[in-house]
Amino acid sequence: MLRHKAFKFRLYPNPEQAMQMRRTLGCSRFVFNHFLAKWNETYAATGKGLSYQ
Repeated sequence: MLRHKAFKFRLYPNPEQAMQMRRTLGCSRFVFNHFLAKWNETYAATGKGLSYQ
């Protein structure tokens, strides 16, 4: 029988670390949304999504 384990962690960043985390997550969201829009545009125009190839 396969059992999965999960771990929960709670972070207590100092103000400088919290600011850096917000900045990093903001950049990640921007990049994700940018390429999601590109994928949607390509799919609407060609019927095929973008690929890594």
